[in-house]
Amino acid sequence: MNGETKEELIRSRKQRYRSVTHNGSRRTPVQRWAREIRDWMVTAAIVFAVMSLLNIFVFNVSTVIGQSMQPTLYEGEKLIINKITLSFADPGRGDIVVLHDPSIGPDRKEYLVKRVIGVPGDVIEVKEHQLYVNGVLADEPYIDTVIQDSDFQAVTVEAGTYFVMGDNRHAGASKDSRYFGAVPQSFIVGKAAYIWWPLSKLNAL
Repeated sequence: MNGETKEELIRSRKQRYRSVTHNGSRRTPVQRWAREIRDWMVTAAIVFAVMSLLNIFVFNVSTVIGQSMQPTLYEGEKLIINKITLSFADPGRGDIVVLHDPSIGPDRKEYLVKRVIGVPGDVIEVKEHQLYVNGVLADEPYIDTVIQDSDFQAVTVEAGTYFVMGDNRHAGASKDSRYFGAVPQSFIVGKAAYIWWPLSKLNAL
């Protein structure tokens, strides 16, 4: 095979290679559109999966319904609920938590927002319209009135349960552990971490 024949053979192979690669990369508008839709759907699926996992295990958004947490929280305010914190630490006295409503009846709600008043082992009592925890008058700077409901006889919070109350101490303003008893820890969804709406009340809790 002489040099001229080799050069022609090489040129022929290069032409065939360019033809194959060029034709393979050529896509019609429909094919390009279909690929863009596919890429968008994959991205959307990944974002949805990540957000779903965050919503289940890390945080959630909750809206305050009712007046039981006034003057701390008002109806319509939106809260960021920290769920993952309960994986590392138990709820503490003074924490504001979101929990499944343990009550029954037509006025039962899916979720309640309450403040933890007593942890396992605490003795909770309301006498002369004042709250006592372990025999000591509770310091509650977040309330705006004494407890206007009836006094509550001393009760010991059982293991694995929490005594919760609303900050609104006006008569009949809060359905809480005085009504349905201490709540199992499994009922507590998470800890209210921030008010994020309205922006004028943006604040950590």
